[in-house]
Amino acid sequence: MTKVMLIDDDESLQLLIGEIVRRDGYDFCCAGNGREGMAMLEREQPDFLILDVMLPDVNGFEICQTVRAQGCQVPIMFLTAKGDIVDKSIGFKAGADDYLVKPFQTEELSLRLQAHLRRQSQRTQSSDEGRVKREGTYSVGDLELVFGKYDVRVRGQQVSLSSREFELLELLASDPGSVFTRDQILEHVWGSVEAADPNSITVFVRKIREKIEDDPSKPRYLITVWRVGYKLADRL
Repeated sequence: MTKVMLIDDDESLQLLIGEIVRRDGYDFCCAGNGREGMAMLEREQPDFLILDVMLPDVNGFEICQTVRAQGCQVPIMFLTAKGDIVDKSIGFKAGADDYLVKPFQTEELSLRLQAHLRRQSQRTQSSDEGRVKREGTYSVGDLELVFGKYDVRVRGQQVSLSSREFELLELLASDPGSVFTRDQILEHVWGSVEAADPNSITVFVRKIREKIEDDPSKPRYLITVWRVGYKLADRL
């Protein structure tokens, strides 16, 4: 059964999210601090992780960075009372896939969770079918992406991307030179147009550019097409 895990020290929130997750038909486990959570994550191998930023021992950003450094690609959603865009930027840079600010509507959490897990299932199914239209590599200039492998390199050096950053880049690389609209990106990467704030795309694009471009303010690879969307260069 699909399993959702929460790391949060608020017992009332543990109960609420547990009810939402089980109501939607998923298994649920939770931990009250970072150290317990890291041990549980390794033991339980969840399909989705909800992570509070403010924990009693280590903060959620550090946990997220550790999880990504270990090569774990489980989708991660930050859950926090802090809504400042600076905090969101730190969260996405740490490797998060989504960000939900407390207090939140239970239906919003449910819809986002379902969208993430649906996208995860579609990605697994696509992999099982041989990654149709997602085989081989995209290569231009010093940038190389291996489809389906979460492997991106610049001048031969591997670039650390979150699962969502890679999937956004992989989508654009599936048809270099063609423009993908924000709605197309939301549908493919987030699972539906309603599943995330469109402004999240801007944040993710900026983070990707910081990792693959020599000068992120003058991108050569990931190009903005104003009022339309984004594309990856098919030549330099």
